[in-house]
Amino acid sequence: MYKILTALFVSAFLLSCNSGHQKLSKAEYDALTEEQKRSPEYALEGIDLEDKDLEVTLFASEPMMRNPTNMDIDAKGRVWICEGYNYRSKLNPNNGVEEKGDRILIMEDTDGDGKADTSKVFYQGNDINSALGIAVFGNRVVVSRSPYVFIFTDEDGDDVPDKKEVLFEGIGGEDHDHGMHAFTFGPDGKFYFSYGNAGNGLLTKNGKPLYDGQGRIIRTDGKPYREGMVYRSDLDGNNVEALAWNFRNNYEVAVDSYGLMWQSDNDDDGNRGVRINYVMDYGNYGFKDEITGSDWRTRRVNMEDSIPLRHWHLNDPGVVPNLLQTYAGSPTGMVVYEGKLLPEKYQNQMIHTDAGPNVVRAYPVKNDGAGYSASILKILDGGNRDKWFRPSDLTVAPDGSLFIADWYDSGVGGHAIGDQNRGRIYRVAPKGHAYTAAKPDFESIDGNIMALQSPNVATRYIAWTNLNEMGQEAEAALKTLYASSDSRMKARAFWLLSKLANGKEYILDASKSEDANLRIAAVRAARELKGVDFSKLYLDLAGDASLQVKREVAIAIRDKKEAATWLKLASSYDGEDRWYLEALGIAAEGQWDVYLSKYLDEIGSEWINSKAAKNIVWRSRSSRTLDLLGQILASEPTGAKLKYYRAMDFQKSGDKNGILLNLLARASDANEKSIIFRQLDIEDLTAYPKLKEEVDAFVGNLGNEDFLDIVDKFELKGQREGLIRILRKDTELSNIQDAANTFFKFYGIDEVKNICLDLDITKAKNAIERFGTVDSKPMTDLMISIFQDEKLDLGLRQEAMRAMNGWDSESKLWELIQEDKVPADVMDIAKHHMERTWHQDIRAKANEFFGGEDAVKVDVKALLTKSGSVEEGKKVFDIYCTSCHLVNGVGVDFGPGLSQIGSKLTKEGLYNAILNPSEGMGFGYETQEIVMKDGTSFQAIVTSKTEDDLNIKMLGQSETTKYNLKEVKSIKQLDVSLMPKYPFEEKELVDLVSYLSSLK
Repeated sequence: MYKILTALFVSAFLLSCNSGHQKLSKAEYDALTEEQKRSPEYALEGIDLEDKDLEVTLFASEPMMRNPTNMDIDAKGRVWICEGYNYRSKLNPNNGVEEKGDRILIMEDTDGDGKADTSKVFYQGNDINSALGIAVFGNRVVVSRSPYVFIFTDEDGDDVPDKKEVLFEGIGGEDHDHGMHAFTFGPDGKFYFSYGNAGNGLLTKNGKPLYDGQGRIIRTDGKPYREGMVYRSDLDGNNVEALAWNFRNNYEVAVDSYGLMWQSDNDDDGNRGVRINYVMDYGNYGFKDEITGSDWRTRRVNMEDSIPLRHWHLNDPGVVPNLLQTYAGSPTGMVVYEGKLLPEKYQNQMIHTDAGPNVVRAYPVKNDGAGYSASILKILDGGNRDKWFRPSDLTVAPDGSLFIADWYDSGVGGHAIGDQNRGRIYRVAPKGHAYTAAKPDFESIDGNIMALQSPNVATRYIAWTNLNEMGQEAEAALKTLYASSDSRMKARAFWLLSKLANGKEYILDASKSEDANLRIAAVRAARELKGVDFSKLYLDLAGDASLQVKREVAIAIRDKKEAATWLKLASSYDGEDRWYLEALGIAAEGQWDVYLSKYLDEIGSEWINSKAAKNIVWRSRSSRTLDLLGQILASEPTGAKLKYYRAMDFQKSGDKNGILLNLLARASDANEKSIIFRQLDIEDLTAYPKLKEEVDAFVGNLGNEDFLDIVDKFELKGQREGLIRILRKDTELSNIQDAANTFFKFYGIDEVKNICLDLDITKAKNAIERFGTVDSKPMTDLMISIFQDEKLDLGLRQEAMRAMNGWDSESKLWELIQEDKVPADVMDIAKHHMERTWHQDIRAKANEFFGGEDAVKVDVKALLTKSGSVEEGKKVFDIYCTSCHLVNGVGVDFGPGLSQIGSKLTKEGLYNAILNPSEGMGFGYETQEIVMKDGTSFQAIVTSKTEDDLNIKMLGQSETTKYNLKEVKSIKQLDVSLMPKYPFEEKELVDLVSYLSSLK
């Protein structure tokens, strides 16, 4: 396919990139051609370095390597990458395919000039196409390529694997960005790893299921595990632990020297919800509803007031807080930098790559109660000049310098790839610091002690395993390091000492350290030392001065019966610290009945006046919780009640309806009554005649959203006029569609027809417009009967034809056009629909039928040289795009939000997304074909699936529609996007892309 460049030529072009010179001015850079900007020669010109004490150099680029998906650096300082040339080839049919499969490369700087001059192929095969993870552990290389995790073993050191074994299988997420990600090595001698929400569980290499400590199968079925997950295991894959769950696409987990975990998580595209997490063991991180699995868009009591927060169910009890939200992005690699080479502000902090906004950032962390807070410190930024800079991973070299892999592409995410032949590796280090080859001494104890202190994980792994095998022989040397003044080096030595036969002594010693982080490590090590009772230690540390230590104690007593320790921990809760409250909740899982009763007994009747006690009740899951929530709700002021009503949804026992009906009898506030009606688990009111009277009398005074919820829930067919009022006057599309659907369900198509044919033409046109937003067979048939009836008012018939713009109605309309059953006086509107239909196959045939072109033939490279009008582009957007996309709150929340799309995609990426929508479908926005048991079928987006319900978004609708799963025959994902390939004129395209590029 292509040849590796000779060392001489590689050195020449990299020298031109790295030689010291004055950075081009903006004007000089803008004057470069697109080809020059894309070339390695000008690679550094496109990236802004935010720290004047550092320098960035180009270590490697095409044609030596291309499309790096993930990276590691071994103990020799060699750079390993997985390539993704064959990235999502089924979804990118116009791209080339390497028949031999993708490669794992080893690149090395052999002459000490800081630039790769040799490259070798470690492995090539279609079994590792677009692998998302590589980690080098001595002579073993762990490669994550869903649905497998492979271990390649190089037994003779020739950089060619002699063995390929399966570590885990059955993961799901094949050929998917949300599958299994890279492994890393923890200070406790275990593997840590994660997958995104395309993963569905783990199987052993023999295909057998894995179980957690409570005997539950580890799979994402909501019992309790959901969506993306974080795991830990022994190095042979045994003793797998599910550590945290309910993420969307938690890309990589990084582990610090104390054993604490840190990572990023991506939002649904366009919702500004990207987050950084401190990963609390056994935490639920809230992407989907904990109980039902519903999507974050599903209406609920106490819903968060903004989408970035709503996205993670942060107001729900049982959800661990986010450390930091970075809003729009496509987050990728993560490390905890524990080196000394970079300036102090980066030391012991997370450093992270985010390919969406083209940045590399550090996140300095501070203690915040039992948790942490973080800020943002930018290191590299390509967003101002070269938005092709797509940092896909980073890792720390043995000398402490930082290496960054650059996917280098016009876009990122949505399974699209615009460029297959480029890719770069950069190095960040203090100015003038040359890259030196590593030569660790792994033969002697002292050499391994030195290597254990390396900032490079691969080096630490070898040292750790060597010292662990040496056992007591290494104890003295480890004790010397344990006496170090460097807290993190002390912790690394401690972990190994805790594995010795006398490890308990070291755990007890560390638990008394003045350093709270060492005490944290002591608690974590105690959890891993099997067969030793640490109850007294936990009880003692429950009184620790550090809330972080108490948090760890809480986690440590999960699955244990440690009431005295839990009560001591609970007594320290101040009623404010959400981190601490969630740790208490994790600790009490399975023990709530005992713990909560003892806690309330200690406080006495005054618990109702204690904010801390009420919050603990709010978080609890005991058989008493519903009654206690009822007592709180009876005494709280109206404005403080929402969270307690929401907490009722998480209780599995108790008389929920009885408590709510008692509260209803006391309630005087209309908003509270509305909440109670929504929370009642009663669908048939025939057994509650007085309640039916009260609901009927009350519901007419509610806002439209609440009115629609309650009318539909209780089937209040006496609310006909209220539904008509919303249909005629509401301006919210979702309310109009809900009202239309409910009206049709209650009263049938004949009543709908009567309203649409009102003698008042203005009212009739309004009704047709409103009911026409519902894309169903009965509604389509009604619209057809109206526009075909030439005796009716022309304006009325034209309005009916305008309503024929849904998935089913457009398909039927095309049939009528071919059968010559569309009257000439509404044919122009029909033709307009066919030019913009969701159905690409129909559009092509219709354009041929009407003598048009299926799509404008464009030269994207030529378009990139042209300037468009932002103002005119907005007009194009309003015509074609607002029916499915939101920008700054305006439009329809059907497809991905586009408020910051200009920060994510280059102009070339935008052109590709518009012209080839099926090549870049965002995860969660794929086309699903749903077939019902009654024979009907439709295409939509599935937002969530619970045990009972399928929640979908119909074409062009913001709100979700719920179907009972018992009525669904099949759900099939299609490779074709629901976004049409519109036949834009060239000027329309250029203007539209100019507008989208301005959205930042």
